[in-house]
Amino acid sequence: MSATPNRPIYLDCHATTPVDPRVLAAMRPWWEENFANPASIEHAMGRAAEEAVEEARGHVAGLIGADAKEIILTSGATEANNLAIKGAARFAASQGSDRRRVVTFATEHKCVLESVRDLAAEGFEPVILPVDGDGRADLDALRAAVDDRTLLVSAMAVNNEIGVIQDLAAIGAIAKEAGALFHTDAAQAAGRIPLDVEEIRADLLSLSGHKVYGPKGIGALYVRRRPRVRLAPLFSGGGQERGLRSGTLPAPLVVGFGEACRVAAIEGLLDAGRIAGQRDRFLAALSAAVPGLAVNAPGADKVSGNLSLVFPGGVAAQAVIAAAPMVCVSTGSACSSAEVEPSYVLRAIGLDESRARATLRIGIGRFTSPADVDQAAAMLADAWAKASSGTSRAAE
Repeated sequence: MSATPNRPIYLDCHATTPVDPRVLAAMRPWWEENFANPASIEHAMGRAAEEAVEEARGHVAGLIGADAKEIILTSGATEANNLAIKGAARFAASQGSDRRRVVTFATEHKCVLESVRDLAAEGFEPVILPVDGDGRADLDALRAAVDDRTLLVSAMAVNNEIGVIQDLAAIGAIAKEAGALFHTDAAQAAGRIPLDVEEIRADLLSLSGHKVYGPKGIGALYVRRRPRVRLAPLFSGGGQERGLRSGTLPAPLVVGFGEACRVAAIEGLLDAGRIAGQRDRFLAALSAAVPGLAVNAPGADKVSGNLSLVFPGGVAAQAVIAAAPMVCVSTGSACSSAEVEPSYVLRAIGLDESRARATLRIGIGRFTSPADVDQAAAMLADAWAKASSGTSRAAE
């Protein structure tokens, strides 16, 4: 089962995706030929940069069924999530609203959970709801928690660790029935599943460039115009992005993000089918070599490239990773991987500490080849066998 590729095999596409060559080609002129500030519309180069930014903004909007005027460009989904949650809360407070409850779920990204918790210091009521054993939102718990005191409900479209797709339309309907705003962190969903802000009744939706084969350092927040959603900006400056996100726009990154969204809108469904085939091939090969391998959240709908796998025999996933240095995989969220404690997402779906520590996250993507998955499965199986042997000797 040994395999020795001359390069690392990358299977961590939930942490980040490689930049598509078409994206890189679209970005290059805006570094090398026209480096103007898009706000410098007094001269020709500035106007050209502004036109390129606005074209890209239209591509971002098109991926989610929005209008270009509803897209606020940010540095990424973390900033977009903070702006959505804190911005909505602070604007409402400034208008004297008595809606103080902000509701989210236990498996949300850290930046959402911490944004919601931070609002407690400003007089808001954070509510963190449970999920079931497959990571799906508890809709009954949501209905019980959402009432006329609720300002906002935030639910992740696709979980970044276990790949579970939430029923956004149902969650959005519950929020709307109570007159609350609905926000979704769609960073892991864009380009992987169909998204339409009207169908899910989203008021706010966060995106990230580097999750959709675009560059790092760029993202967006969709902010509904009709009926208009009002936010307080996070920081002060020159008033760019409708006054919500001051700062000079990085034209190359914006152009790259737009191109990535354009490609995803055309090829996303084809990608998903091909990636699902690679996922199934990988899982079949690894399961055959590792008896007792289990998949987390087996009863939930998931994005095609995700596998959250529990290795048997008490073998820690970190030991498997260490024994397979040419395979790039992870134990969970890249934003939490430095923590000593097991993943909070895995604990939220009911895994005990031993199974949580034995969980490996696989993220297969657009450029993963059949040879990649075959080699990776063989190397991880070898790594598990070595780690398992070491665990058995340590127990003697």
